[in-house]
Order: sequence, then C-alpha cells, then structure tokens
Amino acid sequence: MNPEWTNLKSEMNAPENALYPRFAAGAVATALKDTPVILIDGPRQCGKTTMVRDLMTGRREFLTLDDETVFAAARSDPSGLVRSSGRFTIDEIQRAPELLRAIKRRVDLDRQPGRFLLTGSANLLAVPKVAESLAGRMEIVSLLPLARAEIYGRKPGFLEAAFRGRMTKPGQLLIGKNLVEAVLTGGYPEMLKRKRPARRLAWAREYIRAIVERDVRDIAEVERLDRMPRLLQVLAHHSAQLTNFTQMGGQIGFDDKTTRKYVGILEQLFLVRRVQPWFRNELRRLVKTPKLHFLDSGLLAALLGITPERVAADRAIFGRLLETFVFAEILKHLSWLDRTCAIFHYRDKDQDEVDLVLEDMAGAVVGIEVKAAATVMTSDFKGLRKLAQACGSAFQAGIVLYDGETTVPFGRRLFAVPVSCLW
Repeated sequence: MNPEWTNLKSEMNAPENALYPRFAAGAVATALKDTPVILIDGPRQCGKTTMVRDLMTGRREFLTLDDETVFAAARSDPSGLVRSSGRFTIDEIQRAPELLRAIKRRVDLDRQPGRFLLTGSANLLAVPKVAESLAGRMEIVSLLPLARAEIYGRKPGFLEAAFRGRMTKPGQLLIGKNLVEAVLTGGYPEMLKRKRPARRLAWAREYIRAIVERDVRDIAEVERLDRMPRLLQVLAHHSAQLTNFTQMGGQIGFDDKTTRKYVGILEQLFLVRRVQPWFRNELRRLVKTPKLHFLDSGLLAALLGITPERVAADRAIFGRLLETFVFAEILKHLSWLDRTCAIFHYRDKDQDEVDLVLEDMAGAVVGIEVKAAATVMTSDFKGLRKLAQACGSAFQAGIVLYDGETTVPFGRRLFAVPVSCLW
C-alpha cells in the first residue's frame, strides 16, 4: 500500500473502503531522512494521527498526550519519557510543551534523522520559547482538512500553471448543487461521512465544544472561556470580511484588546486566519486592514446554519462560503507547491478588491477573485486589472473562479476559470 494514503472514508464521495492520499505525506517522509524533529501541525481531527500511523506503523514507539497517563508522565518527568535511544511519535505535543525542552536535549546528544515525529493541534511557533528551543532542529509540515484534490486522488497543477500565466483544465467537474454540497461539507473527514446537514451541524457543535473546553485551556489562560463559542459565532458572520475587532468584540462585551487576544488563540488552533493586505509603499490608496477567514467552509456553514435549501432560496449567502472554501483550497495547494508563496488580499479606497493575492519569493504575483455565479462579466476583473497595473511585469495571471465549466480569456493574462480547476 502506498504510505501516503490514509484510511479515511467518505459516504458521500467514494465507496466505503475508499482511501484518500495526503499529499503532505511525501514532505514528511523526505524530512524524516535528514531532520531530527518533524512536527505535523494542523487542526484537530484533520487526519494528522491517521497519517503518521500509516507512515510509521510498527517502526517506532507511539505516544499520545490525549492519554492521561502519558500526559501526566510528560508533565512530571519529560526527560524520563524520551530517555531511551529509540524513535518516538508523539501525538498532540501542544498539551505538554515542556516536553520539547527534553526533546531538544536528546537531539543535541544524538541528531539522528527522524528521531522525533510530533503532531500538534496548535501553532507552536506562536509560543516564543518553543520556537527558540528547536530552531534549526525541527521541520514543520502543516496539514489542513482534506482538499478536494486529495478526495479525488489527483495532485493538482493549478497554481504552478497560474504562475506561468497558464490555466489547467477542470478535474472532477462540480457545478451548481454539487458545488454547493462540496462547499457546505468542507474537508474534515468526519464531516465527509455525514450526508445530512443536521448531522454535520451536530458534529461541528461537539467539535467546537471539545476545542473550547480542552484545547484552549492547554495553550492559554482565558478568563472568559464561556464566551468563546459565542465569539466563534460572531466571527462566522464576519468571515471573508475586513477585521473590525471593536465591532466584533462589542457584540459579546469584549474590548478591542481582548477580542484580538481571543482571535489570536483561535488562530493558534487553526480555526481562523487573518489575511494581511497586499500593498506596495508607492501605492497610497490601498486599504491596509486584514481580512478574516475560517479554515474550513464546512465548519463555517455549520456555525451559520446554512443548508443547501437556504442556498437555493438565497444564493447571495453562498458567496462568502465559496470564498472561504477557495481560500482553504489555495492554502492546501501552497503547502504542496515547490515555490514559497505568501497569501494576501487587495482592496483600495475605491472598494475595488481581489480576494486572494499570491506572491512568491521572486515577487511574481497571481490574483484570484471568487464569484459564486455561473456567468462572468468584464466588470468582475476591475480589481484584478488594478492589481496588474500595480505589479507591472511581476503580474503573472488574474483569475476569476466561477461556478462554470469553461475557461474563458478576458484579456492579457486575465481568465474566467471554473472552480473545478482547483482539483
């Protein structure tokens, strides 16, 4: 069996015995050959543990800090837990960050590649002491919920082609109701198992409750833990919009400072992410406020109570969900891309915008606008044309992703492209 495949099953998209590839598995396997510590981070229940078990079955000791006995040992005697000369896989390392200091000491004595394979459901680099302790000793591989390309088992070439000014053809075509279903389901394996929106909502509520009651406590001291679920609801209504912490926090009695702190915690847990604005110093009329995105459209849909029936009755509510879906898909693509890219958004004082701006280390730029419609007009490229003018020769492609079947050119390096080209 290919070690990059996991035993994740979907009642909706594949037979009961289906296997899904995790494209990040290749990066983990490569890092294990030359790096002492590898950390796979990402949200809970996105498939991290399944992937490491499939990669490492029978070849190393497996410890999970969700086991209370192992957790107690890690807190009371972290050095003793990793004292042997064997190789360890340690699951949910964020629960006992003091264990990382013991790992550092063991690695300094013996730098054999692949000594420690860790998983974490929190961004440990946001903790300064943790980041410093394993600098130069650890490689991080991020894993998000399943991408559509992983569900269909075909690694996409969409972004690589876009940076060459070219477009790929659609893979598995999803349009209309099928696209709505995919967006409202998202990529969590447990959500993919549930066909009915009510069952997805039940899972999402329990998932959020577990994160608030356990994971938030693990990484931060929070005085108003009971308000976290309500804050997530408020953030859901502001997803894909510019951040206004005073406005968002005011709805639950938080000031600006407290709201920023709590949103930062939710970012550490890979539930939401702020996207910084793209700008050049010489451009004076750009808005420099971040946007907020959820990292899974299915979780967002559950928080908002959006069902296929609601979308059919009011298509306007689908736009922000589709933008969140595309944002998450692009993040996953970036983790597989050979080039290093940063992701931004663009908006100017005239309210012309581009939902996603990708810029690589050489300064090459690709702009992506998302439209939840089956038709594209020339006016839909207004923000992309401004971005192209601002970038000059660095501009590689401007893309409007839409609910259609055909790629259509709209000028030099400007294209209307089916969302299905993402996979």
